[in-house]
Amino acid sequence: MILRLFVMMCAAFALPACAQTGQAEADNAMKTSPVIYLVRHAEKQTGSDPALTEAGAARAGRLAAQLADARLQAVYATDTARAQETARPAADDHGLEITSYDARDLAGFAQALKQAGQTALVVGHSNTTPQLAELLGGEPGPEMDESDYDRLYAVSLSDGQTRMFVAGGDDHP
Repeated sequence: MILRLFVMMCAAFALPACAQTGQAEADNAMKTSPVIYLVRHAEKQTGSDPALTEAGAARAGRLAAQLADARLQAVYATDTARAQETARPAADDHGLEITSYDARDLAGFAQALKQAGQTALVVGHSNTTPQLAELLGGEPGPEMDESDYDRLYAVSLSDGQTRMFVAGGDDHP
């Protein structure tokens, strides 16, 4: 519930002119104002390339539900099992393929995201997600530790301006 409200607020803040325009103009603005959602993968098992735990799979499902109205145009994840599994429900819900990205070239990836101009979900890691938020023009926030799975960044790239919103905390244990 909290994240769904957050997604709706991000769309509203990304489109401040919508309050003064008709529905058609608001819908058009929504299509032209990309928002990039950044998350760390959900809870993982142990091992060299661990899959998600049961709690992680549930969190990935909740993330997809929270982004149901986000009009995703692209979904990105690193090649790790945990990132791919976190991204899968949202990609499936939007009829999208997951595009892998190289977390070792975050600067290049950030530039590609800006140039693409699409509303996208990016699933990364504790040591890459805050850095990518910063490269997109936002604030990275505090470091993520190994227990931090519920931070969602929303970076709006509109009219040459970058606006970032961060939601932390999950209304599900």
